[in-house]
Formats: sequence, C-alpha cells, structure tokens
Amino acid sequence: MIRRVDLRGRVAAGEVFDLQAEVNALVPRAVFDVEKALDVVRPICLDVRHRGLEAIREYGEKFDHVRVEDIRVPAEALKTALEELDPEVRSAFEESIRRVREVSQDELTADIASEPAPGGRVTQRFVPVQRVGLYVPGGRAPLASSVLMNVVPAQVAGVPSLAVASPPQKEFGGLPHPTVLAVCALLGIEEVYAMGGAQAIAGFAYGFDGCKKVNLITGPGNIYVVAAKRFLLGEVGIDSEAGPTEIAVLADDSADPKHVAADLISQAEHDPMAASVLVTPSESLVATVETELLIQVPKTKHQDRVTEALKGQQSAVVLVDDLDQGTAVVDAYAAEHLEIQTVDAEERAGLITNAGAIFVGSWSPVSLGDYCAGSNHVLPTAGCACHSSGLSVRSFLKAVHVINYSRDALHDVAGHVVRLAHAEDLPAHGAAVSVRFPEER
Repeated sequence: MIRRVDLRGRVAAGEVFDLQAEVNALVPRAVFDVEKALDVVRPICLDVRHRGLEAIREYGEKFDHVRVEDIRVPAEALKTALEELDPEVRSAFEESIRRVREVSQDELTADIASEPAPGGRVTQRFVPVQRVGLYVPGGRAPLASSVLMNVVPAQVAGVPSLAVASPPQKEFGGLPHPTVLAVCALLGIEEVYAMGGAQAIAGFAYGFDGCKKVNLITGPGNIYVVAAKRFLLGEVGIDSEAGPTEIAVLADDSADPKHVAADLISQAEHDPMAASVLVTPSESLVATVETELLIQVPKTKHQDRVTEALKGQQSAVVLVDDLDQGTAVVDAYAAEHLEIQTVDAEERAGLITNAGAIFVGSWSPVSLGDYCAGSNHVLPTAGCACHSSGLSVRSFLKAVHVINYSRDALHDVAGHVVRLAHAEDLPAHGAAVSVRFPEER
C-alpha cells in the first residue's frame, strides 16, 4: 500500500550526496503545477478587475454550479447557522477558539525601543494590517476550523476590518456551508461572502461593489486559489502558497504502530495528493505499521482517497541507519507537520530547524493541532518550512521603524552620513544633513 525507500548504508559506504536533493528525488511531492494554473486564473482575475461583481457571479455559476445574486451573506443566515449548530460541536469550536486565542495573545509583540546613541532613539512599532480577506475552502470537506485559525490571530493582532469568503454550496441555496457560517457568527464576523476560487481572491484584491479592497489575503485553497494568490501578489499581500498537505513521522521501536498508521491515514484523508511519510531505522516497526494500514484503511470513510494518497509518489516509508540520520532526513524534507515518536522525542524535536509544526511524543497527534492544541493549522507546505512560518499573530502585523534624533545626536553622526553619501555618489543625501548645521559649512 505504501512504498519503501532504503537509505541505509549510503553514508557508511562512503557515498557523498546532497541529502536535500536525495530526499526530494526519492520522496517527491505530488505534482502541483501552479505556473500552469496561472494560465487559467489570469483571465479570471483580470475579468473580475474590470467587471467586478457580475464577473464573480458568473464564475460562481460556472464553477460552483449555482448562481448567487447577493453574494454578501445576510446577517439572518449567519444567526440561523449558529442557532442550528449542534450544541456539542459548538462547545468544541468554543474550546478550540479559546485555546488558539490564548496562544495568539502570548504571541503579541511589544514595541521595541533602542538608543544607538545619546539622544537618538529608534522604535520598532508593530501595527496591524488594516483590512484582511480570509479564504475558507469548500471542497471535499467544509474546513470550518480554518475560519477560527485565520480569524482569531487576526483579531488578536487588532485588525480592524475582516472579511471572509467561502464558496457557495448548491445544496445550501448558494450559501457557504452552514458550519462555516456558524463559526463566523461565533467569532462576530459579519462580512461574509459566498464566493470561491480565483474569483474570490481577485474580488478581495481589487474590491468590487459592496466590498472594499483588502491589504492582505490569508487562508488555504486549491491550486487555482494558490495560483490567483501568486498572480495578485503585489496588488495585495498573501500569507503563503499552500500546496497539498503532508505529514512526516520520525519513529523508533518505542512507537505504537497503531498510532503511526492512524496518523499517516489522517493526512491521506485530506486529498489524493496528500503526502504521508514514515522515517524510521526499525524494520519491525515498518512491518507492523504496514499491517496496521491494511487493517485500518478499509475501515475509514474515505478509503479510496486515502489509498490513492498512500500509493502516490509523495508517500513512502524511509528506512535509515539510525535516528540521527532519520533526524537529518526529516529536517531536509521540511514537512508541514512533523511527528516525533521516539524515546527521546522532546530532545530530538530541539534538533529540528525545518518544519511547519512539530508534534512531540505519542500523545501529540497532528489531528490535535488541526483543532484543539492552541497552535495554528495554516502551515507551510512543499518544503517551504525551510524559509517560512505558519500563520500567527505576526502574519497580521507590520513593523514600522520610528526614528527620533535630537540636534546633538544628529550632529554627532553627521560626518559619517556625509562621507557615506559621497562614497555612494549621492551628495544631496549628505547635503540634507549638512544644511542643518550652517555654522559649520
């Protein structure tokens, strides 16, 4: 069901290789051609720019198979969705919101004041982005949890204007999924739009009748959403280009094979292109995990999707010489989600520099992070964890330097400024300083 890749003996045999390149070649991500998708979304985005709301309606009818005249979700629909939400599900969402809010509040950064010279002060102020468009997918699963993962850190950051977009659903009369609407209502979000895909991203980026242009767009989506975000980067800010989800599990003989198999399946459940990777030095663990997969996969609701993902090129069991080599492999892979199920899990987690989020020990599965750990589940994919972070309060804040020098403080450094300006052949820069001290000219 899942292929094996054997890295054992490579280093011991004296073979020199680039581990990053080796891992990428042996466990390639699923094909996710954003450049090709750009050809599809470019005309859509430009059409929305020129025709606005009417274009959004037409593309919604074409792609979501339902025409929505008023894409702004009525307040009554939001209220009704919350009233009809199962009380136990509501309680679970409320607890998830509480935990994410608490972690987000701890992430808030105070202004930083520095005094590089007497009378010279530089303050780094952190200010919220003024308006944000939050995208919530509506494909194979109604990811209502993505609402709170985007909204809560934005609210904690102090963003004054938030709008949510989620695709219209034919079975719900052209409204987004009711659970999505319920969570929006639970969080006090009143500006919600029934629009999806590239047209929604373009609508946020350019603005349209009834919806002001946003400064930043966040939230996951399919390849066309990702391509639209790439095309519109610069017109607006974006959080990331999220590809198919992925999990890497670093495990040894102490790991419970039932847990490992269940965790691999949980990520494969998202998408046929999802990646599930187990890295271990233990052949016995591999054998028992493979047996567990054969037992557990037929019992899961989305077994066809799971099977396709586990059999894909993006999924594998990687056998390594020891845990040190395994640690290097998962660090090179830079997974969106990394689980460490080893006897020294906490210490080994401290050695990792490349991962969207690290789940330590047998009792910290990725599913916990998806919903109720307090961490954010909007994370970098496709190896981008080597240079990018997951969504957080900082994603919604801008840093602004405020420079305040006294006359004496400027005078003390004036000579250096003038000399550096002339060294770069920018004499007017120097003159802008020397003109302030006419007595020395």
